[in-house]
Amino acid sequence: MEFISKVLFWVANSLLIPDIIILLILLGRSLMLLGSFYNQYMTKRKNDNLLLDKIKTISSGTIDDLRNSLPVHDNSLFIKYLRDILNTSPSEAYSDFMLSNFENEADKDVSLSKMLTKMGPILGLVGTLIAMSPALVGLSTGDIGGMAYNMQVVFATTVVGLVISSVGIITLQFKQRWYARDVNNLDYISRVLVGNKL
Repeated sequence: MEFISKVLFWVANSLLIPDIIILLILLGRSLMLLGSFYNQYMTKRKNDNLLLDKIKTISSGTIDDLRNSLPVHDNSLFIKYLRDILNTSPSEAYSDFMLSNFENEADKDVSLSKMLTKMGPILGLVGTLIAMSPALVGLSTGDIGGMAYNMQVVFATTVVGLVISSVGIITLQFKQRWYARDVNNLDYISRVLVGNKL
C-alpha cells in the first residue's frame, strides 16, 4: 500500500510543472482574447450606430439604402452575413441556411471563452492541491522556507486560474448577447426580403 501511495504522490507531483505551463499559456491566450474582444466591441459599436436604425425601419424601399450603408472594409461576422443575405436572391431556405451557418460560426467564436471559463479554475485548483502537499510536508518537518515557497505556488496558481476564468466569463457573456441580437437582426431582415419577394 505504501508503494502505491508513493507512486500516486510521485505522479501527482510530476503534474505540477505541466499544469503551470498550461496555466501560463492560457493566461497569454486570455490576454490576446481581451485585445480581440476590445477590437470586436469597437467594431460592433460603430456598426450598431451606423445600421441599427436602418434595420429597425427596413422596408422594400429602404433595402438599397441599407445595402449601400454597409462598411466596405469591415469583415465582422455580422456584416459578412448581412452582406450575403442582402446581395442574394431572397428565399426562405437560403435564409435559414445562412442563419444556421452564422450560429455555427458564432458558437465557434465563443468556444475559446467557454474553454477559458472552465479550464482556468480546474487548472488553478489542480496546481493548488499539488503544491499544498509539499507545503504541508514542509510544515510538519519545520522547513518554513520550503513551505513558504510552496504556498506561493498555491496562491499563484489559484489567482492565475481565476483571472483566466474571469476573462472567459466576461467575454462569453458579452459575445452571447451580441450574437443573439445579430441572429435576431439577420432573421428579421431575411423575413422582410422574403416577404417583399412574395
